[in-house]
Amino acid sequence: MVTAAGDRSAAATLAKAAHENFPVAPRFLPRAWRDDLMAVYGFARLVDDIGDGDLPPGGADATLLGVDRDRSDDRLALLDALTADLDRVFAATGPGPGHPLLAGLVPTVRRADLTPEPFRALIEANRVDQRVRRYETQSQLLDYCELSANPVGRLVLAVTGTATPERIRRSDAICTALQLVEHLQDVAEDLARGRVYLPATALRRFRVTERDLAQPTANASVRTLVAYQTERARRLLDEGAPLVGSVSGRLRLLLAGFLGGGYAAAHAIAQAGYDVLAGPPRASRARLAYEAATALRQRGT
Repeated sequence: MVTAAGDRSAAATLAKAAHENFPVAPRFLPRAWRDDLMAVYGFARLVDDIGDGDLPPGGADATLLGVDRDRSDDRLALLDALTADLDRVFAATGPGPGHPLLAGLVPTVRRADLTPEPFRALIEANRVDQRVRRYETQSQLLDYCELSANPVGRLVLAVTGTATPERIRRSDAICTALQLVEHLQDVAEDLARGRVYLPATALRRFRVTERDLAQPTANASVRTLVAYQTERARRLLDEGAPLVGSVSGRLRLLLAGFLGGGYAAAHAIAQAGYDVLAGPPRASRARLAYEAATALRQRGT
């Protein structure tokens, strides 16, 4: 039975959708798609909140997952329990999932015939976060994005019944770019958590130290590094852009929103002079709308 505390926990998790770089489930989509995308988002947000230690205080989520409250700060234990609850989503028989966000996922899984692999990848990404705090190369960082970001785009295509190998490839490029841009926006926040999502090879190339990243504002070397990484993300967005033109109707609008959100975030970083340490550069609504419209008009062909 879902408790009031469980409902509040789920609502708080879903409320974070308004603060993402892209529209999660805009109202122009058919109701069934909106419901399914919010169910997927709720799961993904819950996984990240567990991995980042951002669950609401009180241990309600731990209890819902069957973890003792005195272990509610044990992230690996929570991720293991979440995996077990995910198994119950896909089980043909037996008790249903205990957490309301996973219980809400059941109709989506059935309706769209989803497989557990993308969901498991998102959990594994957060397990990686518990043991890996630095990445030596860009290739290693992209491998992490394969777990942490790309499954979301693949789930969007699966929910809307539009997945093909080529669309998945384009989607992966966009999702990886969105993850890289988010890493750039959150350099200071991630460092405070003990994590650096800038490749060590790039840090050495531009002679940037972690002490430089801990400053209140970025020096010239940090700005140059951020500009370099931002351009890498833009190239991935360009690679993924034809995905928009490969679909039609409302899905095309949604994907243009995802793509436009990436371009808008990259633009915000550039507008800040690539100083991501003074505060996370965020795009305005006007810029988001402009970039989404541009994606439809120029990049969606």
